[in-house]
Amino acid sequence: MTGLRTPIWQSIAQTLRGEIAQGHFSAGDKLPTEAELALRFGVNRHTVRHALAELAQAGVVHARRGAGVFVTIRPTDYALGQRVRFHQNIQDSGRTPSRQITRLATLPASPKEAAALGLPAGDMVQVVEGTSLADGQPLAVFRSCFPAARFPGLLAHMRGQNSVSAALAACGVPDYTRAHTRITAKLADSLLAHTLRLREGSALIRTEAVNIDRAGQPIEFGTTWFAGERVALTVQNQDRNG
Repeated sequence: MTGLRTPIWQSIAQTLRGEIAQGHFSAGDKLPTEAELALRFGVNRHTVRHALAELAQAGVVHARRGAGVFVTIRPTDYALGQRVRFHQNIQDSGRTPSRQITRLATLPASPKEAAALGLPAGDMVQVVEGTSLADGQPLAVFRSCFPAARFPGLLAHMRGQNSVSAALAACGVPDYTRAHTRITAKLADSLLAHTLRLREGSALIRTEAVNIDRAGQPIEFGTTWFAGERVALTVQNQDRNG
């Protein structure tokens, strides 16, 4: 009995969708021409056109008359609520969240970090840095600082769980809320652009947030640089557990 065969145009669409999700093509990038794609996949241009039409209908790409086919900018809604966490936000948008931790270190707090956490100048903080992704595409670069004296084992828990919420829970803070967030616009320097797979000078949204425990004590000062073309920040008044 012969099994069902996937149409070749559908396989091409799936391949291109995967390459876009993996960052081979970023939002706003122009895809290869129909002729180039036809040569690459060994098919005629009509088959390529069918695949591109499928991606266009799904909102993954859009065509500009006389210019070509471009990856669509589709920002992910990202809610700034009292208890909303990264994984919950991304899952709510129908995408798959992941996080890459790039640095775990104990360092002297900068004046800004010390002030935000209510620490004496020069006190030590636990620093967690990394990149947040959705469907394999970088959405944001983050840096979070925690009082080292209060959380001496935080970094060890981060290594084992790769989750700030889980690490804080293991350190005796099962719940925390966002006290306030400051939002500013920035341009990507070469390093941030490289990490986020953007062009240098692309628009970024920077947030600086302070999280507190149930007693109102600051436990985290976090700075996040969002890729402006991939994220739409929304402010929520209603509490959500995450």
